[in-house]
Amino acid sequence: MNEVKERDNFWFIVVGIVAAAIAVMVMVKGSEHGKFESTAKAMAEDAADSAYRHP
Repeated sequence: MNEVKERDNFWFIVVGIVAAAIAVMVMVKGSEHGKFESTAKAMAEDAADSAYRHP
């Protein structure tokens, strides 16, 4: 009997899932970079009239 060993791809699958998760996190972080830029600018212009001021 000649048995053919099937190659175990478990670690390739794990590495692929981790790489995909990292790629998604990087893309999400990159897309939110300028999201609050206008809010920060408005707060800096008139800090006394800001709802986000610190007491």
